[in-house]
Amino acid sequence: MRTLWLALCALARLWPGALAGCTEAGRCCPGRDPSCFARGWRLDRVYGTCFCDQACLLTGDCCFDYTRACPARPCVVGEWSRWSGCADQCKPMARVRRRLVQQEPRNGGAPCPALEERAGCLEYWTPQGQACGHAFVPAFITTSAFNKERTRHAASSQWSTDTEDAGYCMEFKTESLTHHCAMENRPLTRWMQYLREGYTVCVDCQPPAMDSVSLRCAGDGLDADGNQTLHWQAIGNPRCQGTWKKVRRADHCSCPAVHSFIFI
Repeated sequence: MRTLWLALCALARLWPGALAGCTEAGRCCPGRDPSCFARGWRLDRVYGTCFCDQACLLTGDCCFDYTRACPARPCVVGEWSRWSGCADQCKPMARVRRRLVQQEPRNGGAPCPALEERAGCLEYWTPQGQACGHAFVPAFITTSAFNKERTRHAASSQWSTDTEDAGYCMEFKTESLTHHCAMENRPLTRWMQYLREGYTVCVDCQPPAMDSVSLRCAGDGLDADGNQTLHWQAIGNPRCQGTWKKVRRADHCSCPAVHSFIFI
């Protein structure tokens, strides 16, 4: 390349104007522009019409001084804005943050990255300070047999060691589930095989799964109506999950053992 450059310089002394290029023509054009050309040496060592548009890098017909006359400038963006709030309370919504372009890309520079990001959000309190949104939290469940070793007595300092809380039972009708549930055959997860579409199941809510302030279990669907689809997930195999609809709340669970579960 150095030899070529020296040869071109020598030629310029013998033939004025031979090195005319993008700089002398004062040209730098975005994209492919057939009118953005000059007369001079090309990067492929051919003398004649050469181009000063961005696409010349792909076609190989740039003027010899294109990269110097038209340096690549990447896109430059500013900082992310703060996340917006949820569009509504008590419902799964989306929050947004944005950033602005401070410099557009030029001459083949790096393109702009994403200027907007969205993320799911759920507000658990109304503007009046009332709790809400519990129906949209997935319920994490396991077999009621796990409860044989977990008493209703306090499991932490949040619960009185002298008081036994009765908890409550939620009944659901299963709507759908993944095939991974039926494939479970490990001793501690075999209970997932008994999950079936269309069956009524009971899920017990009690400490320590029960929140000591709200006295509710996450994902209990207590605020949902009977037509609302709720989500659940089995503990022990995150791929065993599905949907159900609330039937009712009861003081005690009365489902068969294979259809009895607890909130975790």
